[in-house]
This record gives sequence, C-alpha cells and structure tokens, in this order.
Amino acid sequence: MTPERERRIDDVKANRQNDLTVIFENLDDPHNISACLRSCDAVGIGEIYILSSPSKTNSKLGKKSSASASKWITIHHFFDLRDCVEAVRRRYSKIYSTRLTEESVSLYDLNLTESIALVFGNEHSGVSPEMSNLCNGNFLIPQVGMIRSLNVSVACAVTLYETFRQRMLADRYPRLIK
Repeated sequence: MTPERERRIDDVKANRQNDLTVIFENLDDPHNISACLRSCDAVGIGEIYILSSPSKTNSKLGKKSSASASKWITIHHFFDLRDCVEAVRRRYSKIYSTRLTEESVSLYDLNLTESIALVFGNEHSGVSPEMSNLCNGNFLIPQVGMIRSLNVSVACAVTLYETFRQRMLADRYPRLIK
C-alpha cells in the first residue's frame, strides 16, 4: 500500500461519525440505495440500517460499481420494524424521520451534531406511520416549488450535507480532507 493510500485511510477513519447513521425503510430501487450509500460514505457514516420486507432484500446492492460505498459501510438488514428501531436506539440517542406532518420541523432547525439516526422512506409511500410514531420527531426539507417531494437519494444527500455542514462547524471532522 502506498503511503498516500495509507494516509487517506487514516484520514477517513479519523473523520468517521460514529454517532450518525441512517435507516432506509422499504426502499425499492437498488440504485437509490447505492446513491444514498455514496452520500453516507462522503460524510463519514460508517454503518447504516436497511429495513425491508423479506421479499425485498436488495441482493444487488452495490454490485454495479467497483467504487461502491457498500465496501466501506457496514449494512445492518432488518425485516422487523421494532427490532430495527430497538437496535438503533441502543447506539443512537435520537431518531428523526423525513415525514411531512403537522409537527414536522425544518431540517435546518434540527441539531444534527448530536447522536442521531435519520430515517428515509419508500420511494412511493415515504416513511410509514408506524416508523414515524417510534421516532423522536419528523423533519422536512423546505421547498418552494409546486412539487413537494424529492427523490429519496436527493433528500438523503441534502439532509446529510446539512448534517456535514453543522458537524464541520462544530469541529467534528478532525482531519478534513481538502
């Protein structure tokens, strides 16, 4: 291994955000999951949770690209919602979902520097009411256009980069690679 590669790996390890994760609930498209994984890797997430029905295990995850982020991120698969949430609660203090409700707060009003799991739901039906009820709250990504939703991979990227921004300002990335 070259010294440059070794330094790169050391920098990535130093910047891992061990108190930040995401949960993907019943995503259908492996391409969306792969795109979300790339965003997770880019901001230093080291593990994610995938909740799916047994008939949708996304066995093709990450096989399309040799640069797949699934090589660098631990993926926990769950088929039971409560089991998934219990596992996440053992490691993370709060869980917020991207569900539009009367009580939803703006993404930009969340403190994303604390120990947190962020939930992204199915491409068509979003986060389930059952999942939402088990979360500490719901958030939305403010929008001003006629269309009131984003593709899940876009919503994930926007959310994670706001998280990155807040954590960077809080000096949570000790070896920021420039």
